[in-house]
Amino acid sequence: MIQRFLLSAALIVGAMVVQVSILARLGLPGAVPDLLLLVVIGLALVYGHVTGCLIGFFGGLFIDLAPPSDHAVGRYALVLCVVGYIAGLMKPETGQLRSVMTPLLVVAAAAVGSTLLYAGVGALVGDTAARHVGLTGLLISSVIYDVLLAPFVVPVVMALARRTVTDPAAGGAGQGPAPKVRRIGLNRRGTFFTDRGTRSGGASGLGTVPGFGSGSGASGKSGRGVLSRLGGKTHQN
Repeated sequence: MIQRFLLSAALIVGAMVVQVSILARLGLPGAVPDLLLLVVIGLALVYGHVTGCLIGFFGGLFIDLAPPSDHAVGRYALVLCVVGYIAGLMKPETGQLRSVMTPLLVVAAAAVGSTLLYAGVGALVGDTAARHVGLTGLLISSVIYDVLLAPFVVPVVMALARRTVTDPAAGGAGQGPAPKVRRIGLNRRGTFFTDRGTRSGGASGLGTVPGFGSGSGASGKSGRGVLSRLGGKTHQN
């Protein structure tokens, strides 16, 4: 859990720094490539919907509070919270994606959904910036930028996230060798044995089953005594 927290925090901070200091200054037409959105999707596809929702919320809240923020606090947190939850529902049961197109489709749908949700929440709080820029242009540009950037970001984030997963259903990454099962049985002589080739004597609490084989100790002697007495009676008869 600590490894997941540290990795998620490092990726979110790194994505925000790159997005604010580099991507936002490229002067691309339309929307700005959303690197933080891709990081949330990559983590959610490995950790699941609950963790993805939490990562999206705190990541969005972090960028809401970080300068130069010009929108209401909690607006982007709500968007990434929903995106992380929905993307986490796409997590494969085996931990391995069957198709390379799956992350791209998730990114394209998230780009459209996050833009619409962000503009919708902005309209509710009185922010009409999306109307002046053009909502259609924002949708098209955000999908193009995020899908083009996804093959370079999402697989790397997922590979790093798998290193912190100990669940075998998620690919077995980070999981040590399975513990060896120790077998205990009873041989023909009535002596308990293990898969290591050692026999457990009476001192270990297992001992020898009376009446089976030669054995050792009082149990073996009592068994031979019973058999000898029965044999003597048989000869006498």
